[in-house]
Amino acid sequence: MQENRLSAPRARTAADKPIERINSRDLFQQMREVEIAHEGRIYRLRLTQLNKLILTA
Repeated sequence: MQENRLSAPRARTAADKPIERINSRDLFQQMREVEIAHEGRIYRLRLTQLNKLILTA
């Protein structure tokens, strides 16, 4: 026997918004490394010789 269950409306969250996509070519332009400032810290996003991404603090 199945029960019909009504769920409460879900609150709208940031996860409901579409994710913005940035092309790595636009981010790096002609460089192999960029610095990202986040909450007082600097992170480095690097492009490796094998075309992989590495993020370090």
